[in-house]
Amino acid sequence: MVLLSAGPGDLELLTLKAVRALQQAEVLLLDELVDPGIVELAPQARVVRVGKRGGCRSTPQAFICRLMRRYALQGLRVVRVKGGEALMFGRAGEEIAFLREAGVPVRIINGVSAAFAAAAALGVSLTHRQHCHGVSFVTAHTADHGEPDWAALARSGTTLAIYMGMGRLERIARALLVHLPGDTPAAVVQAASRQDEQARATTLAGLLALPAAGEGLPGVILIGGALGEAAALAGRAGEPEPEVRAAG
Repeated sequence: MVLLSAGPGDLELLTLKAVRALQQAEVLLLDELVDPGIVELAPQARVVRVGKRGGCRSTPQAFICRLMRRYALQGLRVVRVKGGEALMFGRAGEEIAFLREAGVPVRIINGVSAAFAAAAALGVSLTHRQHCHGVSFVTAHTADHGEPDWAALARSGTTLAIYMGMGRLERIARALLVHLPGDTPAAVVQAASRQDEQARATTLAGLLALPAAGEGLPGVILIGGALGEAAALAGRAGEPEPEVRAAG
């Protein structure tokens, strides 16, 4: 049984190990946010779509786990394809524990997480040593519907990479404005690495005024001094501060 990270969207970001696993797959359990073209890399596999998307009707996690167990115990080569990096804010931990309890060995194939693809879209380093000493990966969508400790995160001095927060953008910005200056650099990148990519550089206060763009597209919110490099790079090139940029 393989848990495969499909990356943020661009199939060219797949690892060679991922491609080999896809070519050998007999059953493909495919996440909603994965580029559908990935099935072309698994020509002999039965494709089962087990979509999950925030705010939409989704395949129950328990059902996905039972499917993985059923096919694996039949002796089939099963590849569970997950968007982004499988071990970052998905249900990989639950799936691994379920499969191991069932006696199913699990192999994990890593991939590019959305935060790194977002940084590449902006042309910045998340850990620029002149601006911060690390990066904090945060989910805005917790299992108990609680809030992260925004005060502690603000004090950390790290770049904040916030996943699953597009539907709570204003709420997140207001929570952080209690602890950080309004001119703290920030950015929102949606559909990172895909043809419909949209990247917007702004400030923490500016997040409150961002117009709706790419509604329904998955996105990452980045906050911290390192994000100031996006505007600085554009300024040195004689361009206005970036607002919306579509790839392709």
